[in-house]
Amino acid sequence: MRLTDYTDYALRTLMYLGVHAGATATIQEIADAYGISKNHLMKVVHEFGQAGYIETSRGRGGGIRLGRPAKEISIGDVVRLAEGEFTLVECFGPSGNRCVITPACKLKTVLKRALDAYMAELDRYTLADLIDNRAALVKLLPRRD
Repeated sequence: MRLTDYTDYALRTLMYLGVHAGATATIQEIADAYGISKNHLMKVVHEFGQAGYIETSRGRGGGIRLGRPAKEISIGDVVRLAEGEFTLVECFGPSGNRCVITPACKLKTVLKRALDAYMAELDRYTLADLIDNRAALVKLLPRRD
């Protein structure tokens, strides 16, 4: 299983904002810190802003910051929002299943259990857990004030 770049960028954006909690950041600042596309980050910030994970403010002195405390941001919830529907195999999808063995296949059950275990593990962690080594992360992600 591989998470999309979108999910990776969402997690890294939240980590950056968590490391620099209390301060506002710009999308460009985060893109530069990670060496990733500003355009891709704009999509992430927009969706996660609508969902309340990120607070945005426009105008002079504007920027983005966490929309809720890091300890209240479940990594599993972030991955679910970013990934949307987990269609590991064709028969997981809501439509278009053309697999001829679906009525007798046990693969879907095995993969569903594996996915549930994967998500349960992610649900055990919050953003606060990912940034509890803040001092080391600040050195790697310095602000450009």
